[in-house]
This record gives sequence, C-alpha cells and structure tokens, in this order.
Amino acid sequence: METSIYSIRNFKGMELFLTNYGARIVSFLVPSSSGVVDNIVLGYNSVEDYLTSNEDYFGATIGRFANRIANGTFKLDDKTYNLQKNEFENHLHGGPNGLHSLVWSAQKNAQNQISFRYTSADGDGGYPGQLEIEVSFRLNDKCELVIHYQAVAVKKTIINLTNHTYFNLAGAGSGSVADHLIKMNAELFTPVDDFMIPTGEIKSVEGTALDFRKEKPMGRDWDQDDPQLKITGGYDHNFVLKKEKSEIPEFAARVSDPVSGRTLELETTEPGLQFYTANRLDGSDIGREGIPYESRSAFCLETQHYPDSPNKPGFPSVILEPGELFKSTTIYRFSW
Repeated sequence: METSIYSIRNFKGMELFLTNYGARIVSFLVPSSSGVVDNIVLGYNSVEDYLTSNEDYFGATIGRFANRIANGTFKLDDKTYNLQKNEFENHLHGGPNGLHSLVWSAQKNAQNQISFRYTSADGDGGYPGQLEIEVSFRLNDKCELVIHYQAVAVKKTIINLTNHTYFNLAGAGSGSVADHLIKMNAELFTPVDDFMIPTGEIKSVEGTALDFRKEKPMGRDWDQDDPQLKITGGYDHNFVLKKEKSEIPEFAARVSDPVSGRTLELETTEPGLQFYTANRLDGSDIGREGIPYESRSAFCLETQHYPDSPNKPGFPSVILEPGELFKSTTIYRFSW
C-alpha cells in the first residue's frame, strides 16, 4: 500500500498534516498571539526519513499496547503470551512492528476530519486475537484537535492506544521547552524501576519534582536530585489523572509558551498520562527545519492506561473482550 500525506484545517488558521504511515501527525500549523503561524510538532519531510531515523514514534499512533510491558510477557486466562522485546528485555510501544510502523488505510471524511483503519491479525507481535482499529482526527473551529480511537477484537486480548506527538509550542526546532509552563490534574504517579517498569506502587507527587498541581516552568525541577528523575534523565512518567470514570473527556493538563502565547489544554477519557520531555533526543535526528532535535526540545502528553498493566492487577484493566467496543477520546485544545 502506498503512503500519502493528508491535510485537514479549520477556519481559525490551523492546519494539520498527517500520513497513513503509522497514522501519524507530521506537521501542525498553529498561529501565535502575534499572528505568526508556526509548525509546533517534531517530524520529517519524507517517509524515508521516518524509516531511517533513530526516533520511530514522532507523531505516530502507538499500539497495540502503548508504553512498556515487563519482560515482554503477560498472562491472559492462564496462558502466557510472549511479545517482541525492543527495549532491554521489555516490550515498548507495541514492539518494533507496532502500529507506528505500519501503513494504514485512510479516508478523508470532511475538510476537517480524516480516519485511519488497520486490521491487526491474530498473533501480530505476539498479541492474541484479530483486532480492527480505527483512529480519527478532527480539527474543529473551537481550535480543538479531537483524536478518537475505537477497536473490536475477535477474541480476548489487551489494548492500550495513544498518540506520540512531540510538541514545542514555540515552534519545532526552536530549542528547549524548559520555559514552557505546565499544570497537571494529577495527585499521584506510578514510580518506575531502573528499567522504567512501574514498581506497582501508586505514590503521591507531594514533595517531589513530579508535582505539577500548580503551574510551573517545565524545566524548573527536571534536574533535581530525585531518584525517579535520575532513572529517566528527566520526565518520563505515568501520572494518575484525578478524574471520574466517564466516557466524557476531562481536564488532564495545560501547557503554555509565554513567548508565542500558544496554550495547549488537554482533556481525555483515559486514566493515565505519560509526560515525557524528549530526554532521549540527542541531536542526531535532523528535523524538517534542517535543525538537530536536541534533548528536551519537545514534550509529549501521551494519554493512556498505565504501563505494564497486564502484569499489575491493581492497575485499571486493559482487557478487551471479544466483540466489545474499545473507545477512547483525547482532545488537544489550543488558544493564543
């Protein structure tokens, strides 16, 4: 199947470019408070660049299971399933052949909406059950990017889908996001071990560098002498969102750039949020701007269920029963 670029737009000067390779966002044009339109997401100019880059996930739809599964194994009805291992001995973001690496079918539903579909076969990457997946992107005139996921399985399986866009509200390639201001609706987080697998604990952010209950600069505490930050080299943690169990998206986080005036407000139906400050970027990837993408030059807000949930009975369930409809919605609302 061929890869293509698609665009959707609204009447407020925003335009989003996507590709069916990985059902991913490749560019997002957003005005500033002074009327300057910039691309605010990291990415490349061609599919070839995505295939040869060190970072596979820029803008991509992630699954079948976003984030990490310890030792690449889990049990379902007393049967052990072995997944592809692609980070130490663990399974990350659906493995090397996850949804980010596949060519999806695409349908442009309207000027402001496009849908991507993929059928994942029984046994893909080690996962049980054929899975029909659809991800839609809609850019409305309230300046909201609405990403809606749904899926149906033929037999019992696990699922955890997200989007892995790297944002810089000052403009992609413009340098560090340390001065971006962030607030998060999370009183708790899931600590990780040395291999970034959750320990199973759920701990308070109180008194830690991971407390974003009040707005603060993104980089103010990321070099603190905190054991969790030493493991991850910055922020790369799952936060437990303070929300009701509801199919209606609720406030999760807000990020703003004081210079451009751009603000991103995030709402989701998911119980967790992985906040990542692009610590692993090292300048070896050259973006579409012709500028190296350095460490901490972007941030990700990945709405999700918790990492390693299949192996942590105390975490919210990620099991999808046969014929059951999986649904998840995340809204990125912009202002300037």
